[in-house]
Amino acid sequence: MNWNTIEGRWKELKGNVREHWGKLTDDDIEEAKGKRDVLLGKIQAKYGIAKEEAEKQIDQWVDKLNSK
Repeated sequence: MNWNTIEGRWKELKGNVREHWGKLTDDDIEEAKGKRDVLLGKIQAKYGIAKEEAEKQIDQWVDKLNSK
């Protein structure tokens, strides 16, 4: 699944995002609206991690989605 698909299916993926990053609030997830860079920033802020680590986590999440 590429990011355009994720963005288009964001409403149905929001629960999955919440499961993966439990510290993100509903507002955080809603604000992201499927935008990778916004989600990246939210993850960095909530988890206090570097951009590279947040990118790695997003990539792993996408890989997990693709394996389903």
